[in-house]
Amino acid sequence: MNGKGLTQARIRRALIAVALIALAVFPLVSDDLYYQAMLIMTFLLAIGATGWNIMGGYAGYISLGNSAFVGLGAYATGILAAKQNVSPFLGCLAGGLVAAVAAAVLSLVTRRTRGMYFIIVTFAALELLGIVATIWSGLTGGSQGLALPIPAWSLSYQNWPFYYPLLGLLVLAVAASAWVRRSKLGLGLFAIQDDEEKAAGLGIATGAYKAVAFVLGGTFLGIAGGLYAYYVTFLNVSAVFDIVTSMLIVLAALLGGRGTLWGPVLGAFIIEPLANFTSTSLGGADAGAIRLLLFGGLLGGVVLFLPRGILPTLADWKDRKHDHPERLAAPAAATGGTAGAGQADGAGPAGEDSDRSALRPRAAGRAGYGQGSAAEAGVRDGGVPVLAMRGLSRSFGGLRAVYGVDLDIAPASVTGLLGPNGSGKTTLFNLIDGTVWPSSGRLTLAGRRAERASRPARSHAGLARTYQLPRLFPSLTVLENVVIAERRLSPPRLALPRVTAAERDRAMAVLAGLGLAGYADVSPGTLSYGQRKLIELAQVLWLDPVLVLLDEPAAGISPALAQRLAAIIRRLRADGVGVLLVEHDVAFLASLADRVHVMANGAIIASGTVAEVSADPAVVDAYLGDQVALAHQAVSQQAGASKAEAS
Repeated sequence: MNGKGLTQARIRRALIAVALIALAVFPLVSDDLYYQAMLIMTFLLAIGATGWNIMGGYAGYISLGNSAFVGLGAYATGILAAKQNVSPFLGCLAGGLVAAVAAAVLSLVTRRTRGMYFIIVTFAALELLGIVATIWSGLTGGSQGLALPIPAWSLSYQNWPFYYPLLGLLVLAVAASAWVRRSKLGLGLFAIQDDEEKAAGLGIATGAYKAVAFVLGGTFLGIAGGLYAYYVTFLNVSAVFDIVTSMLIVLAALLGGRGTLWGPVLGAFIIEPLANFTSTSLGGADAGAIRLLLFGGLLGGVVLFLPRGILPTLADWKDRKHDHPERLAAPAAATGGTAGAGQADGAGPAGEDSDRSALRPRAAGRAGYGQGSAAEAGVRDGGVPVLAMRGLSRSFGGLRAVYGVDLDIAPASVTGLLGPNGSGKTTLFNLIDGTVWPSSGRLTLAGRRAERASRPARSHAGLARTYQLPRLFPSLTVLENVVIAERRLSPPRLALPRVTAAERDRAMAVLAGLGLAGYADVSPGTLSYGQRKLIELAQVLWLDPVLVLLDEPAAGISPALAQRLAAIIRRLRADGVGVLLVEHDVAFLASLADRVHVMANGAIIASGTVAEVSADPAVVDAYLGDQVALAHQAVSQQAGASKAEAS
């Protein structure tokens, strides 16, 4: 961070300290109970919005069932206080625990739902819990409500026992949110928001990450609900399990800035005074409907006209006003000025003389990664195929996308896969990496059955994949895009910093080997297409795989970068990795592949060496056409190069 950045950080910390001090001394200098009560409700809303933001802002899962956790915490506290004479402040902890358990259950129920379906399920959970609370009148009081003991302290200080605990809980919630942002957990959540499918393919156990986020946010909502229960001393189902409360929580986070640290707090300090004003100003039988219409319209307006919220919009405005060309110039200087303008799209020096350890983190001693299992050791030593498929098939309705594929990938080999668009190559890749499951057949990965294994499990077994169009995480830096890949799930690891010092050193070695070390701390969206392909390849190298799926790696890049990619693929083969390569550039594929399979209409119609397949009349007529000459030329060049090396 430069001097200007440090100054801005100090100013932000000073402003936060001043705001906290002002809030802390307010009850001491003002005995106005109205404004104290408004601040208490603002704290409650800010806690709720901060808790919601962990799942809705960081992971991108919008929920409308947030007040369900508030209601569970409130009723758990109220029941213990009214029926068991438990101190409400101890009951609040029980309320947080109940909400956490409910959040864990709901995370299991919603583990396969996304987008609108997730919103519907969480809203249904809110309505269902409200119905259960109404029916279970013997415990909750039902529609008659539940009265809590009135606080026994002096009326002169009636707000203090709620004001300060809630202020402290808000500070704790923001601190927890900040910790999440700085941890491996937060790194995974942001990746899930950017591209959940890709995150799973890199070994991120997305279900576990979302469950932790859901439970953490639900816990704060439950504790806040418990404090709210004792503050109002009376609970009514319709007032606690209320969709308007959920809408206010979401609105506060969206208005201030979803996914930011302080946005939910800022939004709460705007929304709660507005809600208080509408409550005191609107009366009559239609007041509730008018408030629902008002805040629903405000929510829609924020989504349409201020989609990123106040803080991100201000940050964007500041960046546009103060353009910093040095941010773009620095990486070019760091790579000797070749990036973007030089050879290989910033790939750095071409050829096979690059530092071997830089391109293979395992060789560099990456602790905790690449150590592998006994089965993986057998794969690397050539004992078992890295991939074996028998009768693998997949149909979508009446469409047979892949049919009866038998295919083995040996360690230390490059296998090519040819075929026209629509022949089933992408579907076969998706079957291998777990994006879709086969309708029938068997798939073995690193010696273990895997046709029903999850994508993270396949990644942990040693599978890595690239895509024809690079799929990176735009909200992460280049360095974070590399280190996010995981070869195993370790719960204690979630608490580690986003990038540890050891990880940074090793990832920088990988990036340096690809000529991208100067871009480690920038967004991948600022880089060229070829550079983004290299970053995706860096993710593969970081995983230290036994099997790599490469989907048209040479498509759309310069010849120099294609040569660089070919050198890296040969190095993977030399290190015992099995490579399955889809490529329309037959000459590029012929220079690498030990064996080639040709697909048509979902089935493999020809197999053999490049020379054998390129000489097959059916394959030539149907798929290769004029590229046959290029294939023969590549085979001849490959043979000549082999003779030269032998001599």
